[in-house]
Amino acid sequence: MSTETLEKPITAFTAQELKDQLAKLEAKKEEDRDAYKELVLETVPKAMFQLCAASEVISAAKTKTFQFFEEILDLKNQVYGLKEKQMSHTFSTDREEIQIGYRINEGWDDTVTAGIVKVENYLKSLSKDEETAVLVSMLFNMLKKDSKGNLKGSRVLELQKAAADSKDEEFIDGVAIIAGAYKPVRSSWFIEANLINEDGSKTPVPLSMSSVGFSANYKFDFFSEVIPTPTLPKGEGVENTPEDANE
Repeated sequence: MSTETLEKPITAFTAQELKDQLAKLEAKKEEDRDAYKELVLETVPKAMFQLCAASEVISAAKTKTFQFFEEILDLKNQVYGLKEKQMSHTFSTDREEIQIGYRINEGWDDTVTAGIVKVENYLKSLSKDEETAVLVSMLFNMLKKDSKGNLKGSRVLELQKAAADSKDEEFIDGVAIIAGAYKPVRSSWFIEANLINEDGSKTPVPLSMSSVGFSANYKFDFFSEVIPTPTLPKGEGVENTPEDANE
């Protein structure tokens, strides 16, 4: 649309001229959208190439690191005459620290619910006075689930000791059902590395995509707008206490 056209009042256009101008605007909009889609199609493969290359570099570094320490662990077993069965190993110098290993993800099958119900029924029957109420509360805490909705395997071991001491068949059976439902899964192998500063503090070496910063002075500002925090009108709601902040 020309400058002259923009300066003309809308009433100066004929119906056909208005239709022609609208058609041009629609055509330009479609062209811009097609250009956007084309740019996406060109950019995704470029970014994917960089990410795949980075993934291969990280994978190679991880493999090489484990190979280094596999030899050291083998030598350690020979020197000390003991093959250690542990989830992780930490190696360090005065200036560096590297830990390799795996973690255990808690897992339970669906029979765990039946065991929990049995144990809870037994515990409820115990709460008769203030003294037993404290004990029952402690045992109930062992059945408390984490943020992912899972029991802690270590707590079940403590429950097993309490059940054995109680000599109550219902309690023992309930805990046995829970223990039998425990299906731990080993996580992927991990590496954690730290640089040790002169004051003894540690600076983690970022090894995941989310923890690694951008190169040089690059800063991604597209999503840097301030996110508004919702506020309650005066007199409504409850102010957070220090205890609330820790939950």
